[in-house]
Amino acid sequence: MFYGEMAWDPWLIIAQIACLQCLYYLTLGLVLALLLGTRVSQMSLFYIFDFAAISASSVTGWCVIASFLLTSLAGAGYLLYLIERAKKCIDFSATLYIIHLVICICYGGWPSSFTWWIINIAGLALMALLGEYLCIRCELQEIPIPRYRSVGNTSSGRGPNGLMETEIP
Repeated sequence: MFYGEMAWDPWLIIAQIACLQCLYYLTLGLVLALLLGTRVSQMSLFYIFDFAAISASSVTGWCVIASFLLTSLAGAGYLLYLIERAKKCIDFSATLYIIHLVICICYGGWPSSFTWWIINIAGLALMALLGEYLCIRCELQEIPIPRYRSVGNTSSGRGPNGLMETEIP
């Protein structure tokens, strides 16, 4: 993908947000199933959307906290492959967590737990900063430029496109 003067494409942005949100919840569900599968009798949306599930007072609560933070790490990788631009990582991460906040409010009311806010702000920071770091590393990779190799020998020393031929060791 070339970066420069790009037309503003709202459908692309909406598709990227939807894909990022779906991958986030899919990963969160899988990590919760791995960490909580043996601890609880039945998995439900309570562990994803209810602020009461995030608690530092029980082992189950710590498993939920770990799930949210591990999912933020995976989200940074999703930013690398879906968004591809370091300067957009904070925007897409914040959008994901704002949408999560809205869904949580609709599901269980305003999150009144201090732990919920700390974990979600930490997850936002972790996802945005690590995603930005990964995107910067990708953007700064050297672009391989193939050297010109002559096909035939011409008397002028110029190749078929008029450029000077270079020696390749």
